[in-house]
Amino acid sequence: MRHFLTLADLTPAELQEILDLAVQLKTEWKAGGNPPLLGGKVLGMIFQKPSLRTRVSFDMAMLHLGGHALYLSPNEIQLGKRESTADVARVLARYVHVIMARVFDHADVVELAKWSTVPVINGLSDYSHPCQGVADFLTILEHKGTLKGRKLAYLGDSNNVTHSLIFGATKLGMDFALGAPAGYSLRPDVLALAEQFAAESGSRISISTDPRAAIQGADVVYTDTWTSMGQEAEAEERRKIFPPYQVNPALLAYARPDAIVMHCLPAHRGDEITDEVADGPQSVIFDQAENRMHAQKAILLWVLE
Repeated sequence: MRHFLTLADLTPAELQEILDLAVQLKTEWKAGGNPPLLGGKVLGMIFQKPSLRTRVSFDMAMLHLGGHALYLSPNEIQLGKRESTADVARVLARYVHVIMARVFDHADVVELAKWSTVPVINGLSDYSHPCQGVADFLTILEHKGTLKGRKLAYLGDSNNVTHSLIFGATKLGMDFALGAPAGYSLRPDVLALAEQFAAESGSRISISTDPRAAIQGADVVYTDTWTSMGQEAEAEERRKIFPPYQVNPALLAYARPDAIVMHCLPAHRGDEITDEVADGPQSVIFDQAENRMHAQKAILLWVLE
């Protein structure tokens, strides 16, 4: 059984296999369409959080591969409340061939995977956003040609996306730099895991409270919202702390001249990123958004072998 819960669970070879498959599938799709490799297969999608990209990219991924996607809204299941997570997993696995869950608590996808008799994909949790990570590395590969030895700088709040980026980067041999305010840096357990992966791949990790130091010489500059879903009560306080980390032309000048700018969306323009950068020539944020669809195809095929 192959589950897809976090990039930390994959070997470098497995992550590279998924990326290679995503490249192949995107090339096929651009050339006229993908073969119906998932004909007759059904994806059950559990949503605790709303989403544009996760919902549509998985829907279209299954459609392009000849399968079907079934959307289950928060009110329909109420995971762990109306019915235990274990029971949901055991029942849903009798109906569908693969389960995707977009949840608040990472423990929910772990519990689903524990009891499910079909593969479980983490569509997002508070700990990890591995589907976004695959799309991001696919985008970097397309724009930079190689991953190993490149520098990826992340600015802002260390969150689930940051975790997936540092896990993937250190497994693929990319250097990773974090620029975050004191108190908003990486969790110690995440950093410890990433340091293990970096020791094996030869990549370097640097962490700073100075955004200019973090971004210096970066090939990729990445940011995300300062206030993630579920943290709305902290929004005003965070707006006082994070302005030095805003990706704007002045800060972007510290990166390499040919650096690309990434954001997983939705963006709060004027907060973590300016319109001038988001819509500028170095931005690849909408390539990222498209690549969610191609990444999901590869992930679906990989878990279903």
